[in-house]
Amino acid sequence: MKRFFGGVLLAIGILIMTGSGLCSLVVIGVFVSEGGREGPGMLMLPAIIGGIPFAIGFGLFYTGRVLLRREPTLNEDELRDRFG
Repeated sequence: MKRFFGGVLLAIGILIMTGSGLCSLVVIGVFVSEGGREGPGMLMLPAIIGGIPFAIGFGLFYTGRVLLRREPTLNEDELRDRFG
């Protein structure tokens, strides 16, 4: 169950990071293609608005990765007791 939950967190984190990163990239691309008439301060807007979901997605990704890597290993005696 821990591996399943870790995989779900990993997948959701990747999806959130991808979505917010692509959205920020599109907003910056539109800003640059229009010549930046609104001023250079507008470049910070996607970083602020898209950065928060990206950070949440990274947190989910990292938590899922930690859950998947903290798999307890069994030594020979424990394996014999369980499946013996």
